[in-house]
Amino acid sequence: MSVLTRLFPLWAILVSASAIRWPGPFLALSPAITPLLAFVMFTMGVTLTVADFRRIARRPAPVLAGIVLHYTIMPLAAWLVARMLGLPPALRVGMILVGSVSSGTASNVMIYLARGDVALSVSISTLSTLVGIVATPLLTRLYVSADVAVDTWALLRSIVELVALPVVGGLAVNMLAHRAVRRIEPALPLVAMIAIMAIIGSIVASVRPSLAFAGPIVLLAVMLHNGMGLLGGYWGGRLLRLDESACRTLAIEVGMQNSGLAATLGRLYFGPLAALPGAIFSIWHNISGSALSAWWAGRPVRDTAPRSS
Repeated sequence: MSVLTRLFPLWAILVSASAIRWPGPFLALSPAITPLLAFVMFTMGVTLTVADFRRIARRPAPVLAGIVLHYTIMPLAAWLVARMLGLPPALRVGMILVGSVSSGTASNVMIYLARGDVALSVSISTLSTLVGIVATPLLTRLYVSADVAVDTWALLRSIVELVALPVVGGLAVNMLAHRAVRRIEPALPLVAMIAIMAIIGSIVASVRPSLAFAGPIVLLAVMLHNGMGLLGGYWGGRLLRLDESACRTLAIEVGMQNSGLAATLGRLYFGPLAALPGAIFSIWHNISGSALSAWWAGRPVRDTAPRSS
């Protein structure tokens, strides 16, 4: 990852501050949010290969453990935090959307820095994205209270359009034009980061009038949610008797979310305020994930249980 992409949290904070100070240009980007997110998912698909799916087949148990922990801990934690803090319906829905989406796109690099199991990380990220096509709308329907209307089929349709089709399209491009993709692949993280920052800026600008009362409580909710995911992933791996490298991997894969997707879905179906938790989570989980990776990078993995190849 280049120096520019490593500093994503800083850029996201600066973009958010700019959106608050000068909302006009960012509001003009609102119609582009959906295609920008689809493009980000396409760049993820371009990095996938058939070998990624073979890894899942070769060592399914830790991958399935990561998926189960991810889709169990994160939506439940979001619901608990929202109830505990008494969040209003729009913010509560936004939190649950964050908890119900797939793992974050930056997790693989952070797991590499944390001395985790990168092959396991790629496998979990891949399967998590595919499972999320169905799991996200169903979990949202399950955890959102009955007084908030949730169009499950519309959510499913949007996720197919925003996730499934772009990822499959990217995978197809990689298979058909592999050499060309390898030449441009180093630039893809930076391009995806710019697209995500544009999404964050547009969402922050759209909720600018509500930030004074909603911003601090949402930041607290996001920090608690993310922390529960990181701890739950790590100690869930420990309870399953996985090695230290795999536990570090599960911590980051569970705790980091595809919050850009959550923010986009919140804005599309529940209003601008429902997008705020996703926008703030996008900033915070990169800060916490980077800090945790740096801390683990200085602590060697001592146990010798076999790792995925």
